[in-house]
Amino acid sequence: LPAAGQGKAAPGARRGRDGPGAAGAARRRRRQRAPEPGRNKATVKGRVVKSAIEEYHKKKPVDHLRENLQYMLKGRLVADKAVTKKVLAQNRGRKSKDQPPEKAEKKKPEGTVFTEEDFRKFEREYFGIP
Repeated sequence: LPAAGQGKAAPGARRGRDGPGAAGAARRRRRQRAPEPGRNKATVKGRVVKSAIEEYHKKKPVDHLRENLQYMLKGRLVADKAVTKKVLAQNRGRKSKDQPPEKAEKKKPEGTVFTEEDFRKFEREYFGIP
């Protein structure tokens, strides 16, 4: 039975676990606690010894050449030249240093329409040489 004159306290007056300072109080309590006598990590008891050979085999590089070749040879779809040029142009940077030098088209030397006989005929008419 409650004592005479003592009832339940008002919710704000009661200091419990929930409230604005509850998290801070729990943190303070945790800091003050003595270190628990747990497992001593300096001892070897209970530790599993790893085999150095097994670790080496785990980290050894694996050769994927055969699988990669089979994968590459499986698909024989060749893309169109125009598409590949577009993709390569997109992957290249936009700066001028990334652009390939433009190749100037070489002009083919034009052959003459005149023959040697025409030149001789012109010489005779122009210079008067028989």
